[in-house]
Amino acid sequence: MNGVHDMGGMHGMGPVQPVKNEPVFHEPWEGRSYAVTRAMGAWGKWNLDASRFQRELIPPLEYFRMSYYERWIVALTELMLKTGLVTSAELGSGRPDTGSTKHQPPLTAEKVPVLVAKGIPARRNIQVAASFSAGQRVRARNINPVGHTRLPRYARGRTGMIDRDHGVFLFPDTNALFLGEKPQHVYSVCFAARELWGGQASPRDSVYLDLWDDYLEPA
Repeated sequence: MNGVHDMGGMHGMGPVQPVKNEPVFHEPWEGRSYAVTRAMGAWGKWNLDASRFQRELIPPLEYFRMSYYERWIVALTELMLKTGLVTSAELGSGRPDTGSTKHQPPLTAEKVPVLVAKGIPARRNIQVAASFSAGQRVRARNINPVGHTRLPRYARGRTGMIDRDHGVFLFPDTNALFLGEKPQHVYSVCFAARELWGGQASPRDSVYLDLWDDYLEPA
């Protein structure tokens, strides 16, 4: 979707300033935010793409006000409410509603190392016809979906070349809306910097984007 989360290529956001020896989590609560998000996802009520889409739905002013893991918690809370894993009253009180059903959590301490090591694979080992091949010129479709998408706004309508075929992966746009995985090929597409940013960009620079079949059309 088009939103403030899609910051690639936007002016006025300031320079990227890497922090030397930056810790994985700046505060203990950030680690807990990550852990509880993974733990609640183990219930299988939503998928990774739906989780990302929920963060994109945060209103712009709130999105910019929040830190990275604050957005995680806000989105997680909304998903839990939508799927009935918690009620508004329980969130307010911090205690389960009287008479609420108790369930054994699907993610136990013993399962955590396996979950972390395995991750959430998106590759699908099935036979799907590829629409493009290495060396072929393609154009990123100029689309403006209202749902989740991994096609960055700055590349839409731009022309590039297929560098390689990564294989078959689930399609995040449909997966986020629970409309099926729609597995398809993902390609590394090379875009000249000047194609993306205009004549002021260096003629020596390029950007490689991993793009799904449905994001591309022949150039």
